[in-house]
Amino acid sequence: MRYATAMFELAKETNSLKPLEADIAALDGALADSADLRNLITSPVYTRDQVSAAITAVGAKMGLSQTVKGTLGLMAQKRRLFALPQVLRALRSLIAKEKGEVEAEVTSAQPLTKAQETEIADVLKARVGKKINLKTTVDESLIGGLVIKVGSHMIDSSIRAQLAALKNSMKEVG
Repeated sequence: MRYATAMFELAKETNSLKPLEADIAALDGALADSADLRNLITSPVYTRDQVSAAITAVGAKMGLSQTVKGTLGLMAQKRRLFALPQVLRALRSLIAKEKGEVEAEVTSAQPLTKAQETEIADVLKARVGKKINLKTTVDESLIGGLVIKVGSHMIDSSIRAQLAALKNSMKEVG
């Protein structure tokens, strides 16, 4: 994505990757916690000026860096804020690559403890050979087990997947 690459390159040139990481985390948290913010970036009801003013106020209130605030303003003017989650994902990926790290998405049926997160990260590090950044989510529909995505690889040990496989094998028998 152009916006992610531009922000990353600018942060890299100015040695400000750490503040950019903090801004990404803050925006991720705000998008997860605020239905109003998600509505603001996706709803066509608001005018360009309304969205621009609102996102500028959000950026100032959150204390985001000038680079991120400017990019958010530009995205608002170009009506591209709907792509913000993808831009944040791309930025995380670029930063991880720069630091020699790999991001792993772990989805579990219930929240993981710190010990479980550490154990998963250690196992994945041994397998991948790079430092692992875990991004955990909870999906109760898994019933139990984990779904782990590292790059293009996915490990699905969830009970939901096992039940689906059993259902398919039962169809073949009968």
